[in-house]
Amino acid sequence: MRSFTSLTTLCGLSLVTLPSALAQNDSFVCTGINAANTFNASTTYLGCWTDDTVRTLNGPQINIAQNDPQVCANACGYRGYNISAVEYTTQCFCGTAINPVAQKLSESNCTYVCPGNPAQVCGGTYVMNIYEINNPNPNPPPVESKRSPVCQTNPFCANKACDTSLTQSERIAALLSQLTVREKADNLVDSAAGVDRLGLPPYEWWSEALHGVASSPGVTFNSPNGSNFSYATSFPTPILMGAAFDDPLIYSVASVVGKEARAFANYAQSGYDFWTPNINTFLDPRWGRGLEVPTEDSFHAQSYVSNLIPGLQGGLQNTDYKQIIATCKHYAVYDVETNRNGQNYDPTQQDLGEYYLKPFKTCVRDVNVGSIMCSYNAVDGVPACASEYLLQDVLRDEWGFTEPYRYVTSDCAAVQNIWQPHNFTSSEAAAAAVALNAGTDTNCGSSYLQLNISVANNWTTVAQMDKSLTRLYNALFTVGYFDGQPEYDGLSFADVSTPAAQATAYQAAWEGMTLLKNDGTLPLKTSYGSVAMVGPWANATTQMQGNYQGVAPYLNGPLTAAKAQWANVVYAQGTAINSTNSTGFAAALAAAQGADVIIYLGGIDVSIESEGHDRSTISWPGNQLDLVQQLSALGKPLVVVQFGGGQVDDSALLNNTKVNSLVWGGYPGQDGGYALIDVLVAKVPIAGRLTTTQYPANYINEVSLFDPDLRPSNSSPGRTYQWYNQEPVLPFGYGLHYTDFEVTWCTPPKSSYSIGSLVGASPPPYHGYGGSSTNATKSNDASPWTTISAWIGNAGDLSSDYVGLVFLKTANAGPAPYPNKWLASYARLHGLASGAAEELHFTLNLNALARANSDGDLVIYPGDYEMLIDYDSRLTFNFTLTGQATTIDSLVKQQASYNYTVPVQPQP
Repeated sequence: MRSFTSLTTLCGLSLVTLPSALAQNDSFVCTGINAANTFNASTTYLGCWTDDTVRTLNGPQINIAQNDPQVCANACGYRGYNISAVEYTTQCFCGTAINPVAQKLSESNCTYVCPGNPAQVCGGTYVMNIYEINNPNPNPPPVESKRSPVCQTNPFCANKACDTSLTQSERIAALLSQLTVREKADNLVDSAAGVDRLGLPPYEWWSEALHGVASSPGVTFNSPNGSNFSYATSFPTPILMGAAFDDPLIYSVASVVGKEARAFANYAQSGYDFWTPNINTFLDPRWGRGLEVPTEDSFHAQSYVSNLIPGLQGGLQNTDYKQIIATCKHYAVYDVETNRNGQNYDPTQQDLGEYYLKPFKTCVRDVNVGSIMCSYNAVDGVPACASEYLLQDVLRDEWGFTEPYRYVTSDCAAVQNIWQPHNFTSSEAAAAAVALNAGTDTNCGSSYLQLNISVANNWTTVAQMDKSLTRLYNALFTVGYFDGQPEYDGLSFADVSTPAAQATAYQAAWEGMTLLKNDGTLPLKTSYGSVAMVGPWANATTQMQGNYQGVAPYLNGPLTAAKAQWANVVYAQGTAINSTNSTGFAAALAAAQGADVIIYLGGIDVSIESEGHDRSTISWPGNQLDLVQQLSALGKPLVVVQFGGGQVDDSALLNNTKVNSLVWGGYPGQDGGYALIDVLVAKVPIAGRLTTTQYPANYINEVSLFDPDLRPSNSSPGRTYQWYNQEPVLPFGYGLHYTDFEVTWCTPPKSSYSIGSLVGASPPPYHGYGGSSTNATKSNDASPWTTISAWIGNAGDLSSDYVGLVFLKTANAGPAPYPNKWLASYARLHGLASGAAEELHFTLNLNALARANSDGDLVIYPGDYEMLIDYDSRLTFNFTLTGQATTIDSLVKQQASYNYTVPVQPQP
């Protein structure tokens, strides 16, 4: 029975009339009263202060779209805090004391204009204006550790939007009918303001989880490490996980990340939506963000994301009741950081259909991703976030991104970039209008705050704003934001970094590691008297996480793991990642001279490759190769471990016979040190394969960074293993083992197929690990073709995993030129014992047979084909396709013109 005690405190207050059917539980009392609305903070300015890697204030961060010092102080003061701070325009921080590590700066360091009051300043990047609150609320509301559905919070609970006797669409329409144009604009940015007068709380759409829940505006890690929600499982970056070629592993990793992300969301440590995965392909070896993606190959990316999205969101069919909302980014033709905010690309329709769009098509059409992020760059002269061709014709009309809960977000400041530096429009308000009209539903940044100006100028409409807000609120319904969600609301910090999650992070690290050279020195003995650990990665900790990382529960680096393996380990850094200073060489050589074996650990890290920073060279940086050369002259067994996402030209190491072994280790995450050492001593097998071509260093002088064309030409030797017309240093798919394998056909393909018999009317089944797809109604490129198998025999002395790669090639089917080959399927065997053999099955779909015509349509062409097993074609089979060329997936054509509501200037 409900207690009357809680109700007596409401005597004398003006209660609203409540709807008859509320989305509430029995213990909640809805009063419809908003006590926070009346609080007015009195402040004293304390100056401009640093706010770097160590937080300056110890309270919560609140993101406020219309932020200014008074609004922030009101929010903090009502919560009982005596200090508030504004930073980076929309960020509001609360606290009880200024951290002693913070430093007071000149006022010239705080220059960002407040969005809520342009006459005032709201800090800067990692600098904040701090205010003392003279009248903090002496009776602050209780701090709720668990987030309540907003229809169980006052005063919003009394709103018609919480009336469950209405349909979901009616509830959203009821909410929108109460909002002003300005309030609607305030909720179309990532730091959505909510509606204070109604009690709808703010919501931050920007949460990250690339390879584990990651630090971002929407994600808060508590301190100290070890307290609740102070860490999350930190997996390897995608480039290393892709090298495992193990789709069930990707589903397992994504399931952990999705579960931990939902636990964070349940306790208001994050939002419910996460801007992951990055599903662009690693086209140019200089790209600074290549570590964030799994591969250079579009089919591999499709298979990867087919398993990642269901794992993150809680299953393939759970579209109305998701664990979290995943976001496939960056749409489209984005793989260069240099001038990324203003660059235009004019890819051929053939390359669009055959390469650039495929992973996004899979995200949308086949695995029901909740949202898409449009990219900074322009495509065919139109900024991606203003492209009606990409966002309407392709995404919504062709791929069916039309469910009411699916939405598009811009990349951060990408809408502003439509104006400057793209110069597509003459003002920011006009840029906001064309982005909204094209179908960009929410804006990371502040440009959409000018939509009231856009509406006043008839550049867009309130109805268009309502369309986007409806998509966003429908999306929040799918994760229980309004009413709760019993299936996932019970997840808590007890579900974060479990023993199973830690084991999966360790497995993901060692499975992707790849053996590039070995003369028999590896695996290392476990009985060495002395081991020298040398190089700028030898004592790595945070380096192992790459970028878009969160706080890990622990970081076990190579040196820690080596000391656990061998009794006598000597460490010397020797040199830095990109240094010409050789003063550390002597100590490194001395350490190596007295050791039985030398392990050099180097390569590149995020000081060389990162968001906003492409590489200017694909050679080993600094003087690392000089040190390795001198170490090799000592005549000791020498193992080199190459870390980093992008490949570097290893020619010098491959050609040096005194460099005995070479291993690529990527960015291996929280347990990367133990994964590496266990691989080196064969406690776990090494069987990864390169997911990017290792080009010679001169490649960057042969192809422009900004050339989007894949096929070779007079100005380019071609891109990716499919089209590169010279000899790579190491090819895509390359990887050695500690044992030898024999591969023979068990079930090869047929010698001939009729195209007509392959292209039937049955829909394609989903071949991932999250359920069954029912999206398609007729056969398309995802429809099944055949299943083949090969016998894999372990002819060596050690148990090992084995990755089987299936390629196809043709010299006469479809339009010339013809690719060298293309990946059609892959699978991984686990723990094949010495002397044992096992059948490895490969499933191939019609995408394996399709090539793009000049319009970008995927077509199955008659002709002669060859099937190849492994990068070195150790097993082959020839077959023929007969009949008529048949299109199985069409790429919608661009319209001759699009009707913009403002004057626009497409880029040349």
